[in-house]
Amino acid sequence: MRPDWLHEGCIPSMEEYMHVATASIGNNLFSAISLLGMGDIVTREAFEWLLNNPQILRASNIIFRLKDDIAGYKERGHVASSIDCYMKQHGVSEQETLDVFNKQVVDLWKDINEELLIKPTVVPRPVLMRVFNLTRVVDLLYKRGDGFTHVGKHMKDIVASLFLDPVPL
Repeated sequence: MRPDWLHEGCIPSMEEYMHVATASIGNNLFSAISLLGMGDIVTREAFEWLLNNPQILRASNIIFRLKDDIAGYKERGHVASSIDCYMKQHGVSEQETLDVFNKQVVDLWKDINEELLIKPTVVPRPVLMRVFNLTRVVDLLYKRGDGFTHVGKHMKDIVASLFLDPVPL
């Protein structure tokens, strides 16, 4: 977040917050790095496409940010989350905000599915699948609280199962 927000105790508008928070979540970098090593299927155009912030990446970034904030905003304390920003800006309760965000996440998954299934794209499907799969990981990490920050038995069991019971190819 912006340093002045922290030091001034500022709660920005939802739009200001999301502009900074979706960029700082790191998903653009993760998505670009995930393309490395894919061979000839990934061209310069694929990276340029990613740099132009396509719909699937925008949706993924917002899902990432909202799921992270929903899972851990009560623990933050040091700076406002999207939940704080939305509640202040719209004058609604925490539960109403969570309901809006959960519906938004569902709608964003529809945007991702549309990008995968309906819209023609300039990049090969495996490139789209990288962004899709990163979003699936985020969904898994935050399905039962903040499994990224607080790795518990459930998350450890999921990771272990990938090695003990791999899915056959």
